[in-house]
Amino acid sequence: MHRQRSRHGYGRHEMRGGRGYGRGRHRVRRGDVRSAILALLDDRPMHGYEMITELEERTGGRWRPSAGSIYPTLQLLEDEGLVTAEEVEGRKVYSLTEDGQKAVPERTEGQRPWEEGDEDSPRFEARKELFRLIGAAKQLARADDDEQLTKAAGILKDARRKLYEILAEE
Repeated sequence: MHRQRSRHGYGRHEMRGGRGYGRGRHRVRRGDVRSAILALLDDRPMHGYEMITELEERTGGRWRPSAGSIYPTLQLLEDEGLVTAEEVEGRKVYSLTEDGQKAVPERTEGQRPWEEGDEDSPRFEARKELFRLIGAAKQLARADDDEQLTKAAGILKDARRKLYEILAEE
């Protein structure tokens, strides 16, 4: 079968590993970013970068919104009077206004905007656990206890070996 080339090469789907925008990536509409920000701020006040990392962690790495989608949306929400920003330790920390609390999207069967999708897939489960592992490793890395750090290094080394053993099973 001969593939016809566009002026940019082969079709974008073929160049990126199949249909959509890459394996396991979660493309979202602007309204989803808005809903996600409102839902995050319903949990607690936070700054923009914190929202980006929080969404990445909560989706097991499937969705890491860019600063170019988060910050303009925050500005829009601020202009609409739904969020307010306060300078805390050199960062703008956003929180919901009273109107913002009313605008938080209703939970559908307990779900938040970032919880929609393929939660039951093995890929999602593995990515979720990887991000949990990274979170625990970051906490240990901040520790000043050499014994804990030595134990952690051993566990991580063993985990890496076991993962390569799985790959070698083929």
